Amino acid sequence: MEQKHEAGEGVHPLTHGDRAGGPGGAPGPRDGTGHAGHAGHAGHAGHAEDIEDAEAVRRPAGGRETSRANRGWWDRNADEYQNDHGDFLGDARFVWGPEGLDEAEAELLGPAEQLRGLDVLEVGAGAAQCSRWLAAQGARPVALDLSHRQLQHALRIGGGDPGRPGFPLVEADARALPFADGSFDLACSAFGAIPFVADPERVFAEVARVLRPQGRWVFSLTHPLRWSLADEPGPEGLTVLASYFDRTPYVEEDGAGRTVYAEHHRTLGDRVRELVGAGFRLEDLVEPEWPEWNQQVWGGWSPLRGRLVPGTAVFVCTLA
Repeated sequence: MEQKHEAGEGVHPLTHGDRAGGPGGAPGPRDGTGHAGHAGHAGHAGHAEDIEDAEAVRRPAGGRETSRANRGWWDRNADEYQNDHGDFLGDARFVWGPEGLDEAEAELLGPAEQLRGLDVLEVGAGAAQCSRWLAAQGARPVALDLSHRQLQHALRIGGGDPGRPGFPLVEADARALPFADGSFDLACSAFGAIPFVADPERVFAEVARVLRPQGRWVFSLTHPLRWSLADEPGPEGLTVLASYFDRTPYVEEDGAGRTVYAEHHRTLGDRVRELVGAGFRLEDLVEPEWPEWNQQVWGGWSPLRGRLVPGTAVFVCTLA
């Protein structure tokens, strides 16, 4: 009997794709970048207007509260996110962050030819652009996301057949992965899930559980240094406004005080300790430099800031 862990906020297999009953028997936005206005958070590029009376505060926010709020935020904003950033992300491209670091060149998952035949879990997949690239390399991806609307975009883009991505899509909370132990050879996440949960150590433990021995876990997120800076693309974004060591969550509340978005900060040291505590060995920490060709402004990311301070951190880990 296969062991399955039910997600705290529910598991919904949106489509079985071409591999019904894949790893762990389960089928399979990129949860992208944060809200404008916070000092150093991920930069949702100014979409706070989706809740007209939303107010930004700094206060504690628990696990279920955070997951529920962020599911709603991504369901409301997925269309705008994909419309604004879809061209840059591509339909079948694996980009680690706004700098444009491309997995085809970086090979942080390993050489592309060695991905063939591997079972891969993408956490916080959004429209599953990275999973689509992995499938093109001959891997067997499963794309998981908290947002139903983001996964609908994955269906819209499709794969070999219209409306079918060619691999499983799973709607579930990354804090309780609905897969059997040892289901995957590799797990990855490009700006997905980790900053948007209150208890990332729980996600790391779940990823470790579903990986096979010596499995690889590679994920990117906003560089923790950005938390202390104004989240602006211009010179004002180079000013320290908050303590790097202040881990109080950034929360947006509606007029009734309900949480409609939450983001959580950890220092680099925190991340290393969380990973080691989950049984991982940190192999590399990549801080992509801003390339000359990239002239885009994406929320608080810009050529100006990107050439002076890091905006993205990519953690390359192996299950010890």
